[in-house]
Amino acid sequence: MTIEVRLKKWGNSIGIVIPNETIERLSLKPEEQIVIEISKKENVLKEMFGKARFKKSARKVIDDFRKDSESKWLK
Repeated sequence: MTIEVRLKKWGNSIGIVIPNETIERLSLKPEEQIVIEISKKENVLKEMFGKARFKKSARKVIDDFRKDSESKWLK
């Protein structure tokens, strides 16, 4: 199960709060041992950068736009 939580300052440490719905879903009890896998959430824009794929290159899009605009405006 993956959940997103915010880190909280507890004295000299950092802690997390597990949402009540997760506690109920997994039937967690106080003092029970669990395993937590930690990964830092990356910036969404960084995650998406370079993922988009286009059918035409940027140069082709610009060239096509110039051809279309010239033919419309120079008649």
